[in-house]
Amino acid sequence: MSALARFFNANGKKIAGYDKTSTPLTDELIHENIHIHFDDNLNLVPEEYKDISQKDKTLIIYTPAIPVDFTELNWFRKNNYVVVKRSEVLGLITSKSFTIAVGGTHGKTTTSSIITHLLKHGGVDCTSFLGGIAKNFNSNLVLSERSGKKTKPVVVVEADEFDHSFLTLFPDIAVVTSMDADHLDIYHNKKNLEDSYKTFISQVKEKGVTIYRAGLDLKNKNQNQYTYSINTSADFKGENIVVKNHQYVFDFTGKGLRFDGLTLGLPGRHNVENAVAAIAVALQMNITPENVASGLSSYEGVKRRFEFHIRTPQITFIDDYAHHPEELRAAILSVKELYPGKKITGIFQPHLYSRTKDFADEFAKSLSLLDELILLDIYPAREKPIPGVDSKLILDKVSLEKKNICSKINLLTDLENRNTEVVITLGAGDIDQLVEPVKKILLNKHKL
Repeated sequence: MSALARFFNANGKKIAGYDKTSTPLTDELIHENIHIHFDDNLNLVPEEYKDISQKDKTLIIYTPAIPVDFTELNWFRKNNYVVVKRSEVLGLITSKSFTIAVGGTHGKTTTSSIITHLLKHGGVDCTSFLGGIAKNFNSNLVLSERSGKKTKPVVVVEADEFDHSFLTLFPDIAVVTSMDADHLDIYHNKKNLEDSYKTFISQVKEKGVTIYRAGLDLKNKNQNQYTYSINTSADFKGENIVVKNHQYVFDFTGKGLRFDGLTLGLPGRHNVENAVAAIAVALQMNITPENVASGLSSYEGVKRRFEFHIRTPQITFIDDYAHHPEELRAAILSVKELYPGKKITGIFQPHLYSRTKDFADEFAKSLSLLDELILLDIYPAREKPIPGVDSKLILDKVSLEKKNICSKINLLTDLENRNTEVVITLGAGDIDQLVEPVKKILLNKHKL
């Protein structure tokens, strides 16, 4: 949503909007002259947007994460404003562009940002709508520099499966990174989710390309398709993966090419696989091997995707957006590979009551890979509480001896009293607001 706000703002439109909480990102938007308020209160909406006589000049864009009883949204609907989902707007923006759409239950943001960086580095101009702040651009919106050019614009966009949003997209290149069960409040079961992904790739344009992780059930003999992997045979392959100086180095093969010794500054084997997908897209866009290698080595990552905040011999502190069991597993295994023999303390904030209920066993299995676990209360986002569903549902299933539930208020005291070596915060809620306080506590504790 914030990337869309920035896009329209950059195109000279007046922008106002609501968010649930104030964050550094909303602070940035306000600094960019975007009006934001934080209470569901129609009186806080600027008067010019409530002038019904001018409603044909006003577009209301919403995310399905907004609750159905949201006062402001329902007022605009009642008064017959044009009200559209975020995904529909992305569909309109990309309809006349060469579109690269990255879908997957996880891996979208990292893969999209690597693609964007490789394209820009390789001389292919593009506009990108990203789900996180790409460090190379310090934004979740990357604007094209093609002003006045007659060439068809290139747009990179995340294809979000929530609420079937990605079905508004008709890409030239589609990437699918994963199809693990998620959003079961929408899809009810994994088969329905997989069927939706099959519909998504069926919308790739006639001469387009689908690139998907090997092993996913997406084979379509009527399409131009490629697979990628780091674990099994595929059209594009990452192999000989090693860790050197806390960085991943790997070889790439595909499309008759071989690159040896590629360096990815972003940790995690799952991110090596994301990079392989991004390289496959870059090659489709005719980026040279030399630019692929130099571009990858200069890629800085995305905020809150395995982001290092402290990296010293005494203490390491990492923050990660992981909120699905598979994402947790990948993040924790990456930490263990980077810091063998070190004690790993994880702080996890579950996201959504429904997700906690559906995947309590899977969450517990992934979190049991830690040495110590601190569980925060569930972040509800768009949901109302579900009776009997709380963080204890996960905690009771975790096999660790050192595990506890802690409130956000008491977290810093808890950390103050612990002997920590590597700390990782995990979650997609408001746990990011704790990153700076946690960093300060750890630096003070270790006298750094």
